Amino acid sequence: MWWCALLPETCGPCPIDAAGLALWALQFTPRVAQVEAAVVMEVSASLRLFGGAAALAGRVREGAAVFGAVRLAWGPNSLAALALARTGQAWVDGRTLADQLDGLPLQALAAAAPHRAALGRMGCTSLGALRRLPRAGVARRFDAGLLESLDRLYGQQAEAHEWLRVPEHFDARLELAYRVDTAPALLAGAQHLLQALAGWLSARQVGITAFTLHWAHDALRSRAAGEGDSVTVRTAEITRDPVHLGRLLAEHLGKTTLAAPVGDLRLVAHECQPLPGASASWLPEDATDGEPLPRTLERLAIRLGAGRVVRPVLREDHRPERMTDWVPANRPLGAAPRGDAPSGPQPGFLRAEPLRLLVLNHRPHYGGELQLLLGPQRVEAGWWDRDEARGEHGHTARDYWVARSPRAGVLWIFQTRDAEPAWYLHGFFA
Repeated sequence: MWWCALLPETCGPCPIDAAGLALWALQFTPRVAQVEAAVVMEVSASLRLFGGAAALAGRVREGAAVFGAVRLAWGPNSLAALALARTGQAWVDGRTLADQLDGLPLQALAAAAPHRAALGRMGCTSLGALRRLPRAGVARRFDAGLLESLDRLYGQQAEAHEWLRVPEHFDARLELAYRVDTAPALLAGAQHLLQALAGWLSARQVGITAFTLHWAHDALRSRAAGEGDSVTVRTAEITRDPVHLGRLLAEHLGKTTLAAPVGDLRLVAHECQPLPGASASWLPEDATDGEPLPRTLERLAIRLGAGRVVRPVLREDHRPERMTDWVPANRPLGAAPRGDAPSGPQPGFLRAEPLRLLVLNHRPHYGGELQLLLGPQRVEAGWWDRDEARGEHGHTARDYWVARSPRAGVLWIFQTRDAEPAWYLHGFFA
């Protein structure tokens, strides 16, 4: 059984550091506990999943630095890992647990800290010296918790931890170390919350499509500024990637002006949905170095405006001009339509508006008289599409043909089925 201990350098005025660090650690193992102002993880079952101890240690060390936890150590039990982390020591393979711990100073064990002065006067300055003292005398002179902690440290007594329970909803706060006057500067504090959110999402095996960052104004604000404000970030795809969420938040904050200095942040997750795992590929062409296109479009939509960055989505409709709809790039996509494919051939290029054709001797013309090759393909739909206020309706009744023009090539034309039929050009075949 292997444990990893994460020891924050300083807790400071940021209460989210320890709690947020514990939530973040849940993405590596469900066995996470807070012990003596530090976070410990039982990672034996996760080593193979993350590519071994070295790979896991690298990922943990890199991510935990956001919370100020730059001390990381391994050990066969939580107190041993924590003792090594406190003293900046590393586990050495081939040495016994006693050999690793005997030379450590007393401050490596939290239970010995209150008695360090008394033990020092007795010439006891290391854990090995403390372990060699008569147990009966130690029990009489010091509290029983010292011997119990010492036994757990050396693996002579089993440990019992209260594992962190994953909350049903994510709602975390962060008190900033100093007052912030500009909205983009809030991102540094929000990164703590986003990292904690990533661990919570991983533990819940879900992703999100929206979250809200609230901020509270300083108590010395003007009355007109109000108590605070917020910004809501939405994504087009379900995600739990804190880097991507941070980029989207940065775009929003770059367009925000604070009404007063901010001293407190709060992050609330919305619209959580199950996030299926993605299988890795052995094919080299599947590996991409750049940012995926949907994520780039999301950031551009925030920067330029939702109405200026749109993408096409399919619709279930038999009318060719209604088969595609344009929606904002940052709007979540619904399920793809499952309607049957069109029965006839479809052109590669469709005109935005059908062009009415010249008709001579009951024959349509476009660059000369058109020769009808294939058809008709009847389309009749849209009777339900009405706007009573404007007196408009979308009912369509057409017969489509594949035709050949002497100059324009193969065309897609249709004839209306009204009282006075007319011919229109609607598309071109490549």
